[in-house]
Amino acid sequence: MENNTQAAAVAEEYPIEVSVPMSARHYGFWDMVATWIGANANTSSWYTGGCIAAVGVMGGLAVIFIANPIAYAIMAMVGYMGYKVGTTSMGLTRASFGIRGSALPSVLNTIQFIGWCAMNTYIAAISLSYLLNSLFDWPAFGQENSGWVMVVGVVFCSIIQILMTVVQGSRSIKVAERVGVIALIILTIWETWVILDHYPLEQIFAWEPTGDFSIRFGEAMDIMVAFSFGWIPAIAEFTRYTKNRRSAVVAPMIGANVALFWFAIVGMFGAIANSIQTGVFDPNTSDPSSIVANLGLGWVAFGVLILATCTTNCVNIYSAGMSVANILPKVGEKKCLYGTAVLTLLISLIPILVGSFYDTFTVFLSYVGFIFAPLLAIMIIDFFVVHKRNYDWSQSATVGGKYWYTNGINWIAVCTWLIGVAVYFLCLRLDFVMNTLGAIYATVLVTAVVYWVANLIFNKNYQKKAA
Repeated sequence: MENNTQAAAVAEEYPIEVSVPMSARHYGFWDMVATWIGANANTSSWYTGGCIAAVGVMGGLAVIFIANPIAYAIMAMVGYMGYKVGTTSMGLTRASFGIRGSALPSVLNTIQFIGWCAMNTYIAAISLSYLLNSLFDWPAFGQENSGWVMVVGVVFCSIIQILMTVVQGSRSIKVAERVGVIALIILTIWETWVILDHYPLEQIFAWEPTGDFSIRFGEAMDIMVAFSFGWIPAIAEFTRYTKNRRSAVVAPMIGANVALFWFAIVGMFGAIANSIQTGVFDPNTSDPSSIVANLGLGWVAFGVLILATCTTNCVNIYSAGMSVANILPKVGEKKCLYGTAVLTLLISLIPILVGSFYDTFTVFLSYVGFIFAPLLAIMIIDFFVVHKRNYDWSQSATVGGKYWYTNGINWIAVCTWLIGVAVYFLCLRLDFVMNTLGAIYATVLVTAVVYWVANLIFNKNYQKKAA
């Protein structure tokens, strides 16, 4: 009887306002390592690595080994918060932004998920264009009159994602994702061997970016950090179900860093190999599909890329759809999922209209940067400094309670977030920032200080605690 009760508790999905009990914690250390290896084993990791090749090989390696450990240390802190409190990442914002104020980060996070879906869908469409080129001689991505083929690819991949997400549901998504990740890891091993077989490390390290696509170190840092930051708002969804602190803090850092180190480096080396072969460096052709095509890996590789991207996107669409359903509960889950999938399809067409996937991708990463840099700084300072690692989660839905603040909104957090957004855009104009640290980490540091000082001045409860 006791075992049945425990099994039922483990199977239950707990609402935001309820702290997950220890009896329902089922994620172990290696479960979390595997989860975050899978999270970063995707085609976007490849493409991000290809983009930072624009700062040079040594600069790119420095970015990968500096930016990501810091980003995932921040992720570990949010992961600990999820473990300690027993709620989701956006649930945690109820304490820092207020019960009503948490709608702001929730909406912004939903937009992020949809944006990642759109980026990934476009990458899958590129792969499909190469596959259709090999089968029917249709124009592939980058060739003349390829726009209509890309539209076909986006629509086809979107339909697949809708069928997998809405029709089959979350259980089949998990199975499909595992198959996609395993296939992609095998393909990445294959690509790594092909690159190093054809292009010795001496040749790769001697390569230098040329033309208009050379970027500063801080710009490359922002590209890499923004990519890693995209995962942080999802970490507590998993760590609230971890059995111990080590699984919540250490395991995600190991899994995420190991996977991203490998995939980003392969993406960067692939972009360089492509540049050596063609004589031209263009981040628009640094996507996995173009690299695979130029390396001659064949149509099987394109099939793997399409599968892996679509399965990854199913998770993103499902998460975004559930977030929308949480904001609009009367609409219904299926309608929210359909709406999210259709919106993803429409946004995926933007790079075709703009004419540059690289420009679209970097603009989206800029969105992630200025939204989440101040947001994460506020969440961390609020939990670890202002509230001394102690949220009273029984008050998380109480009108007039501890986290109600002013009509449900913590205006100190909202105003600090706005200041942080302004700081980000200011940092973009400062050469000494963009030549070194980058705008995102500078924004995190400044926002953290501003929020701490603002609480010292305006938060009477914190003034009493500090005294």
